Amino acid sequence: MDLLTSHGPWWLAGLAVALVATGLLAGVLAGLLGVGGGIVIVPVLFHLFSLLGVDPSVRMHVAVGTSLATIIPTSLMSSRAHRRRGSLDPALIRRLLPGVLLGVATGAVASRYLAGPWLTAVFGVVALVVAVQMGFKREGSAWRDGLPGPAATAGIGAGIGGLSTLMGIGGGTLGVPILANLKVPMHTAVGTGALLGTVISIPGAAAFLVNGLGVPLRPPFSLGHVNLLGAALIVPATMLSTKWGAALAHRIDARRLRQVFAAFLALTAARMLLSLWH
Repeated sequence: MDLLTSHGPWWLAGLAVALVATGLLAGVLAGLLGVGGGIVIVPVLFHLFSLLGVDPSVRMHVAVGTSLATIIPTSLMSSRAHRRRGSLDPALIRRLLPGVLLGVATGAVASRYLAGPWLTAVFGVVALVVAVQMGFKREGSAWRDGLPGPAATAGIGAGIGGLSTLMGIGGGTLGVPILANLKVPMHTAVGTGALLGTVISIPGAAAFLVNGLGVPLRPPFSLGHVNLLGAALIVPATMLSTKWGAALAHRIDARRLRQVFAAFLALTAARMLLSLWH
């Protein structure tokens, strides 16, 4: 408990407020832009754990594992809501699911052997790609009309599942823009991303929990590589604020806000990558 006892109660209270604020921001952005909350939660936790003095060897693992744990309840609620609205295409999901499950399994195994800097590099590079896509994608542009053949579709699913597991994000951050570029209707892409978030987060969080058991230098209140304090404070805030983001989506220029968020994400990813050289 040295990491906690070395700071005063006001500092720890500030940490709790920061974790709640992280959840609120992640929920608003998830509802507003259709991005997964993990794309916000992971870098914020990474920097908070840096302030706490958490060892670099476990810092990114705990950030990713905790983020995956927070995605479980929010993705379950979101996918149920999309199913009620008819935003899930069973045929589309059946085609993607085998590849996604293979990717999740591969990512879960790889996370056991990848050192923290490698996880940071994966997150930073992919987040930069997502930021560029969000910031510069032209309306109406697409790669092709519909999913490709079985092998390519399996590869797409594996990429979404594997990278999302290693990054600690749900299925929306990568799945929604990919499906949109394949001319899948946006409401179906968002609903599919929510369901894939459930498929990714449950086994992904379990893998990080098991892989982290007994690992030294983890922050207090961690079960494996899942920080229970962070999850307990972030989840309620995220579940509360997602509906705020959905309501705001009808009142503001979402395209302009998406560009602002893309710039924020690019700067955050660049800072994480630069931390590898310090």
